[in-house]
Amino acid sequence: MSQTDTPEDRYHYNVVRRAIDILDAAEAPLPLEALAARMRMSPAHFQRLFSNWVGVSPKRYQQYLALGHARALLRDRVPVLEAAHGAGLSGSGRLHDLFLRWEAMSPGDFARGGAGVTIRWGWFDSPFGPVLAAGTARGLCGMAFAAEVGTDAAFADLTGRWPAATLAEDPDALRGWVDTAFGAGRDGAVPVFLIGAPFQIKVWEALLAIPSGQVTTYGDIATAIGNPRAMRAVGTAVGRNPLSWLIPCHRALRKSGGLGGYHWGLPVKRAMLAWESARAEAGGNEFT
Repeated sequence: MSQTDTPEDRYHYNVVRRAIDILDAAEAPLPLEALAARMRMSPAHFQRLFSNWVGVSPKRYQQYLALGHARALLRDRVPVLEAAHGAGLSGSGRLHDLFLRWEAMSPGDFARGGAGVTIRWGWFDSPFGPVLAAGTARGLCGMAFAAEVGTDAAFADLTGRWPAATLAEDPDALRGWVDTAFGAGRDGAVPVFLIGAPFQIKVWEALLAIPSGQVTTYGDIATAIGNPRAMRAVGTAVGRNPLSWLIPCHRALRKSGGLGGYHWGLPVKRAMLAWESARAEAGGNEFT
């Protein structure tokens, strides 16, 4: 699909994003006519626009939002983590058609809490509501979604991970990376600078191995990193992921098929899983 380079493209992007927000907040399925009316479009026009951008119809997308869909994904999952990672970082990961150039900070840097590091931050729109992005000169180091938790809580959570860093509001410095993260950028590479303890890094590396549109369990992740009894610790590390969406913690479910928790709110997790499932069914490579 075409990239959001023109005013018309950006307008359509925002229409679809608003529609997805409405669908996710709805307590019952919305008929096409009702949803189109809220978008101030005819049903036929809205259906074409939504299907063109998302890859499936609004009705099908709502089916993906159903809680039972997560259980179906888990039943049908492929053993994506059978080939466990070797010791240390592989240095790169592929995620929903983006190539992430990533590295982890040293244990010493982690212990110093970002002293001597300048972190630039800014707020952006995303398909899942407002997102706070943060980055160093080496790449994105944080993404926080505020639709459920609020902007103040998201900001405090993300910046609190680097208590000694220098913070500078500078969305323009991050815009290219953020656009690419959601499929609107021209450059398909996103540099990522991971912030975490060694065990957390191993868990996040395992998350990067889960393809878009698929899921795994906390137990599978524990096995993949060589600690099959560490499911609780894995769950904690998943929840501490600083780069939600890029490091796909939303793809980790309970063994029962339940969604489990999500740091930025379960509606956001459901929307992310639905979004990826729609794209996987449509065979699309980018949201744009």
